[in-house]
Amino acid sequence: MQIDLLIEQVLNGVQFGVMLFLMAAGLTLIFGVMGLINLAHGSLYMVGAFACAAVAAATGSFWLGLVASLAAAAAAGAIVEVVVVRRLYKRDHLDQVLATFALILIFSEGTRWLFGSSPLYLNIPGALSGAVSLPGDLDYSLYRLFIIIVGMAVAAGLYFLIAHTRLGMRIRAGESDREMIAALGVDITTLYTLVFALGAALAGLAGAMVGALQSVQVGMGEPVLILAFVVVVIGGIGSIKGALIGAVLVGVIDTLGRFLLPAALHLFLPASQAASIGGSIASMLIYVFMALVLVVRPQGLFSANA
Repeated sequence: MQIDLLIEQVLNGVQFGVMLFLMAAGLTLIFGVMGLINLAHGSLYMVGAFACAAVAAATGSFWLGLVASLAAAAAAGAIVEVVVVRRLYKRDHLDQVLATFALILIFSEGTRWLFGSSPLYLNIPGALSGAVSLPGDLDYSLYRLFIIIVGMAVAAGLYFLIAHTRLGMRIRAGESDREMIAALGVDITTLYTLVFALGAALAGLAGAMVGALQSVQVGMGEPVLILAFVVVVIGGIGSIKGALIGAVLVGVIDTLGRFLLPAALHLFLPASQAASIGGSIASMLIYVFMALVLVVRPQGLFSANA
């Protein structure tokens, strides 16, 4: 039973990591190509969740809501890039941080004005409810397994896009020398908008899928954004492979830490103290891990084009 529980927690960690990857992949593309620190990326995650919840409630279809989350987040990202972000590329990082922080406030208050302050709830579709039997007679949530499969499929699709398409070639060139590809006739303005919209769509997809596991509420993107930045730093800025591996490592370390540390401390401490202290230490583990990675590899686990 304990082995089954451990395997279940590992799978939960992978599912959490895959969700972080969808956030971090957009962040690492945007920073790698544009050199932009986008604090509003978590707001696009929230936009996707609210769009999915609203459309699913109106139509009764989670799948239409999922499509709406991609469309709404991509559209919001494109509008933000054209109206605000485009003016920040040549500004220093402090200006970028201040401007994108202002966008967080605008998105939060705009969402509160449209949907109110009460959380929305998104039901897991009937086809994905219940559990699936895995090898070893382990029953695991079918919906969480669906998130893992979707995340891996997106990772494979992004790898193909970056490594084997003309758009990917331009993205990789933009990471290396944006002035040169602009001089060669590439429409760098359109490229930036496409990359920003793609990153926003991935964040919106993450928000929509996680919205079925927790409530959809204003401000839900900010805690995830912090972890996504940790993933980008660990994996290496601009690396899709690094974002995936870093995200899974962060997800598994965080989940197993919250599961194992209280149990280990319970051998020496009362249950209430073990839970409290273990939870506090577990919340620091990913930052300790990030520090260790930076000591060994200051550039992260992978280079920008890996």
